[in-house]
Amino acid sequence: MTELPALPVVWRPRTTRVVAYTTAGVIVLGMILLAVVVPPRFTVVDRVLMVVFGLALAWILHMLARCRVVADCGGVTVVNAFRSRRLAWAEIVDVTMTTGEPWPTLDLSDGTSIGAMGINGAERAHAARQLDELQSLVHRHGEAPDPS
Repeated sequence: MTELPALPVVWRPRTTRVVAYTTAGVIVLGMILLAVVVPPRFTVVDRVLMVVFGLALAWILHMLARCRVVADCGGVTVVNAFRSRRLAWAEIVDVTMTTGEPWPTLDLSDGTSIGAMGINGAERAHAARQLDELQSLVHRHGEAPDPS
């Protein structure tokens, strides 16, 4: 086990955020440029819709980039692309991520599981450290104390 990080702690993927926000910026700027340089037969409505389409794509990329896992004294908040979920420490049975998986899976006490997209498996060493920290916190806060 790794050393327990100080709470609260936030885990976010670095590469995903950089790529998503850079791509979003390029798309929005590209659609604005396209709206300006298209032939005159395109109406103002067409041009506005081009920019709106670029903004819609940027919003989707933002939703992917906002993913994170937040641990505090009360539990864990998993923020995925389109859904957030707050879990008490006692609800989390285990955290697993086998080689090649895109993100860890939190196994829950009700028999279900959820993915934690805030830890990106593509960032191998960074993800391994984040996974170790989360597992340590789950084992520390989620298990019943020894009756000694």
